[in-house]
Amino acid sequence: MTFTEAIKVCFSKYADFNGRASRSEYWWFILFLVLASFVTDIVSHKLSLLFSLATLVPLIAAAARRLHDSNRSGWLQLIGIIPILGWIAMIYFLVQEPKEPNNFGPAPVDPALPAP
Repeated sequence: MTFTEAIKVCFSKYADFNGRASRSEYWWFILFLVLASFVTDIVSHKLSLLFSLATLVPLIAAAARRLHDSNRSGWLQLIGIIPILGWIAMIYFLVQEPKEPNNFGPAPVDPALPAP
């Protein structure tokens, strides 16, 4: 999945907490959010805050779908409330390989991966 495809998919699934998200989809979206937040903060701090609030729901939804891809509940994001250890655990869970069979549906189609 390319950078622009990931952004389009994540915004088209703005509040969709069902299904699965590939690693490339999630991490390209994270890169977009970091870069866009940096740019909007240069322009205006208030604009950066507004952008962060506007993209909070798609960020949580994409993370839930990413956790589903490793056969974990999206509610596991709440572990991120715990400083340091919770953040490390979340990163560990988000970089995991997809798990099959999976309780959350079929694997997402990722054109960047070779066909099975």
